[in-house]
Amino acid sequence: MRRRPAAGPAGPAVSHPAAVLHQAAARLLTCPDETLHTDLVLLRAALPEAGAPGALLAPLAAHLAAGEPAALAADYVRVFDFTGRHCLHLTWWTDGDTRRRGTALLRFQQAYRARGFTLRGGELPDFLPAVLEFCAATRDDTLLREHRPALELLRLALEESGTPYAAALRAVCAALPGASPADRAQALAMARGGPPHEDVGLSPYGHLRLLPLLTGGPAADEDAYGTEIRR
Repeated sequence: MRRRPAAGPAGPAVSHPAAVLHQAAARLLTCPDETLHTDLVLLRAALPEAGAPGALLAPLAAHLAAGEPAALAADYVRVFDFTGRHCLHLTWWTDGDTRRRGTALLRFQQAYRARGFTLRGGELPDFLPAVLEFCAATRDDTLLREHRPALELLRLALEESGTPYAAALRAVCAALPGASPADRAQALAMARGGPPHEDVGLSPYGHLRLLPLLTGGPAADEDAYGTEIRR
């Protein structure tokens, strides 16, 4: 996600707990880059505003703050780019590479457009960091609630692998209503089965890299970290 200095005083969105959580999780789930350490100073200072779910993000933020950029980027690729078990595209977990997935992706696109947002950067609209950024900008977590099974399956997979990135999914899931499933069987029951494998020639996911900007107009707001959100 690209950054620029804040233009004028921060608005009321700064103290919105869910917005802070979702924007922080979005940043922590994107590939570490040269701006990460600067971003982390602001992010870690803001996490207390997100309450208990924000505290769950603290270990991941500390892990990233202590690492070297090149090593962190290599680890991100290892965790997310080399296995479908950690796929950050939400519809993969419930629809796989099936015809149903096209309809599910369209639902994300329609939700963005209805609020005046579009994706830039060629990423699929169900890419979790982009979804989180949208939820932070709109203060609406409907897409996350609708795809709770996918979030829980991803959380469990990351926890099983032992990666620090599991903290981000724990935080996001903890902020949603109701208890998380205790194990994969319960999560799969919630999802009504795992991701199918019908191949209908959809484009490959490609490598996950920087968070695409949400764009849609000349105006821009600043979130809690001075992040540019265009709409």
